[in-house]
Amino acid sequence: MAASADRAVLAAPVLDAAASLLGARLTHVTPEGAVTLRITELEAYAGPQDPASHAFRGPTPRTEVMFGPAGHLYVYRSHGLHWCANVVTGPDGEASALLLRAGAVEDGHDLVRVRRGPRIPERDLTRGPGRLCQALGITAEVAGTDLLAGGPVRLELAAPVAPSRIRTGPRVGVSRAADRPWRFWIDGEPSVSAYRASPRRREAAP
Repeated sequence: MAASADRAVLAAPVLDAAASLLGARLTHVTPEGAVTLRITELEAYAGPQDPASHAFRGPTPRTEVMFGPAGHLYVYRSHGLHWCANVVTGPDGEASALLLRAGAVEDGHDLVRVRRGPRIPERDLTRGPGRLCQALGITAEVAGTDLLAGGPVRLELAAPVAPSRIRTGPRVGVSRAADRPWRFWIDGEPSVSAYRASPRRREAAP
């Protein structure tokens, strides 16, 4: 697809864009080399309609990129430890995004091993959003990148995953809107993470 066509796909409502992003390829080219992952798991966050979203209370300097346009990269630090990467989706102003939870390494496996360590089991190399970012070398330095502009961090949508292979369920570790089935994954992929509920989970908005 051309970049404009890919952006149109990502500009759909976040739950529709989620299925289109499964199977897509995300590449990061750094001085150490290039790594490409095929996205196997993600979670949807819907801005002001979603109390689990960082953008629930409106834009801040950190979350401004989530308000559009689609196809940009939202990066944040989780618990002060791990970087997490999100693809901005939806129409301008709606602040929706898809958290990249897991992927399968397609290129750059040796570099992923250097970044993740020689003793990490294969299925855990990119299983979880922090591990995925570490494998790709994604940090705050690339926050806000247009993933469709052909730069060092780029996204390529692929042929749609067959609906029969797509599974949905509750998001992992969120305490608000915890029961919404907004986690999407490709069935049978070993890189997909295990479900873990937050001990502070509650459905009601604050």
